Amino acid sequence: MEFLYQYGLFVAKAITIVIAIAAIMGLIVSAAVKGKASNKGELYVDNISEEIEDTIVDLKRSLLNKDELKAFDKNLKKELKQEVKKDSKNKDKKRPNMFVVSFDGGVYANEVESLREEISAIISIAQPGDKVLIKLESPGGVVHGYGLASSQIARLRNADIEVIASVDKVAASGGYMMACVANKIISAPFAIIGSIGVVAQLPNFNKLLKKHDVEIEQHTAGNFKRTLTMLGENTDEAREKFKQELADTHILFKDFVSEYRPQLDIEKVATGEHWYGKQALDLKLVDELSTSDDFVLNAVKEHTLYKVEYKIKQKLAEKLGVAAAAGVSSMVSKMTSWSFTANK
Repeated sequence: MEFLYQYGLFVAKAITIVIAIAAIMGLIVSAAVKGKASNKGELYVDNISEEIEDTIVDLKRSLLNKDELKAFDKNLKKELKQEVKKDSKNKDKKRPNMFVVSFDGGVYANEVESLREEISAIISIAQPGDKVLIKLESPGGVVHGYGLASSQIARLRNADIEVIASVDKVAASGGYMMACVANKIISAPFAIIGSIGVVAQLPNFNKLLKKHDVEIEQHTAGNFKRTLTMLGENTDEAREKFKQELADTHILFKDFVSEYRPQLDIEKVATGEHWYGKQALDLKLVDELSTSDDFVLNAVKEHTLYKVEYKIKQKLAEKLGVAAAAGVSSMVSKMTSWSFTANK
C-alpha cells in the first residue's frame, strides 16, 4: 500500500513537471513566432440569415407529427416560390445587408490586424443602407493599440456606413474608446462599461540593486527622454512629468469620447469608474439594453446578415505555441479573477 502511495505521488509530480515544461515551451514558441508570423490570411463570409432561417425551420419541423409535417412542408414550398417571385419582381428593392464582425481584444489590441482587413473588405462592397454590427469585447489596453482600433471603426462612419457596437461582457477603457465611435451602442444588462481613465504602473528595483552593490547607468539626450525607470533611482521631477503625461492622455481620451458622444456629461463619467449595463444606460454611455443574440434575431427580419471574419494563417508550431500560451493565460485568469455575490 505504501508503494502504491509513493508511486502515485511520483506520477503526480512527474505530470506537474511535464505540464510546467510544456507551458514554458509554449510561451517561448508563442513569443518567438509573434515577430515571424505572416500577416497573410483569408477572408471568410458566411450568410447568417440562412443559418438562422434553417435552424428555425428545423426546430418547427421537429415539433410536428407526421400529418402536420406534410402540411408544413407543402406550405413551406409554397412560401418559397412566392419569395422567389417577389424577389424577381423587386430586384432593385433588395434587403439591405448587415455585416457582422467580432473583436475580442487583448491588452495590446493585436486583433486590430484582422479588424482592419474586415473593415476594408466591407467598405469596398457596402451599398447605401447597409450596416455593420461589431460584437465587441475588451477590458482595454495600450493607448496606441486601441487608438488604431478605434480609427478602424471611424473609417466605417467616414464611409457613411452605420455602425452598431454590441457589448455582451465588457467594453472598458480602450474597449469603450472603440465602442463610442459607433452610431449606436447596445449592452447586456450586466456588461461592464466605461472606465474612461488612464493607468500606468511599474516596479522599481533600485533599492534592491543598491543593497547588493549593483550600479545602474543610464544616459539620455533630452531632459525627459526617460521619466520613471525600473532600475534607476527615480526623482520627484520625473514623477511629476510622468503624472503630467498621464493627465494629458486622459484629456485626449475625454475629448475623443466627447466628440462621438456629445450627449455625455463627460466630467461625470470620465473618472476611471466602470458601470454595469443598466447604470451605463442611465448615464447615456450606451443607447439600449440588449444582448447581441436578441439584436441579431431582430435584425434578420429586415436585413440579410453576413458574418465577416479575416483569419491569419498559422503554421503548426505557431498553433501549438499559441494554444499553450492560451492555456496558461486561462489558468492565471481563473486564479486571479474576481466575482460578486448578492446579499441575502
